[in-house]
Amino acid sequence: MNGNARPESQGTGIPGPIPDSIAGGGRKAPRPNPEVAARAKRRTCTGEYKRQVLAEADAAKGAGGIGAVLRRNGLYSSHLTKWRHERATGILEGLTPHRRGPKAKTDSRTLELQQLQRENDRLTEQLRKAEIVIDVQKKVAALLGRILPPTETL
Repeated sequence: MNGNARPESQGTGIPGPIPDSIAGGGRKAPRPNPEVAARAKRRTCTGEYKRQVLAEADAAKGAGGIGAVLRRNGLYSSHLTKWRHERATGILEGLTPHRRGPKAKTDSRTLELQQLQRENDRLTEQLRKAEIVIDVQKKVAALLGRILPPTETL
């Protein structure tokens, strides 16, 4: 010994590695699932669930009561604020989930126009196929030596 090194029995005050059995309280923590969904899904809550949580939060007494309700349900305080506002506005659908994005403006003329465009596309495709069949018939007749009368094209 040169005076700098101490035997392990004397201790340095710095703890060594802790065995796994002691660190985890005698149990090993379960490993989380490493698989993550390819696309996150937005959480939606039903109106009945929102009413139930609001009633539970309103009935919470004492310090930390609302926080316990939020933790138990996995919610944030902003959820309660928004849901209370929706409830206060008196809208019956206020507590039901809403679709995101701009509202679609439906007009009877627009719907009719879309229907006519689809029908036009269908008929155009049908005409194209009929013209192909007529061209094939002309070529077959020419190969067999028969002459067909000319057809009118639209």
